[in-house]
Amino acid sequence: MFQTPLNCGADISLCSLTKYVGGHSDLIGGSISGSANLVKQVMSWRSAIGTQLDPNSCWMLMRSLETHEIRMTRSNDNARLVAEYLAGHPKIAKVHYLGFLKDGDPRKTVFDRQCTAPGSTFAFDVRGGEREAFALLDHLQIMKLAVSLGGTETLISHPASMTHSGVARELREAIGLTDALIRISVGIENVEDLISDFAQGLEHV
Repeated sequence: MFQTPLNCGADISLCSLTKYVGGHSDLIGGSISGSANLVKQVMSWRSAIGTQLDPNSCWMLMRSLETHEIRMTRSNDNARLVAEYLAGHPKIAKVHYLGFLKDGDPRKTVFDRQCTAPGSTFAFDVRGGEREAFALLDHLQIMKLAVSLGGTETLISHPASMTHSGVARELREAIGLTDALIRISVGIENVEDLISDFAQGLEHV
């Protein structure tokens, strides 16, 4: 919702409907947007290879679209407050949040040109390494340890040992994906509950 590739000059926009659009971690789907001519070609190929979505998933998507803007706005607002809390905590080394990009950073130029908000998924580094990261994750009570994102619930994960465990350590560290890095997808819960969960979890770090 916060980035519209077609308005930036893309011919075709592919979107995972599984994450933020579905929003309830209960369906798998995707979409394509673009000119009528290009979409017509894709629809022709789809008819040939049989990738039509099942009726129940279509119904769930229609259900989810009714609350899409509300959910995205709430999770985006929550994420900013969570990121600000983490940025001020002495046991957090760094917060990788698009909303914190500074003027002069070339990434901010791209962000300002393409995006209207930073969204709700970001990462942060705990001071220390894997032991400290695991200590935090093990003691969280509200946030769920899972690798997905974009749902109503807040999900948190340790990429080095989960999604990126098959990537060589040297490569992970070269791109900044260290054992201290934690990724979070902030949901629509009461943000004070999320911050309180971090506060008590970080006491064990």
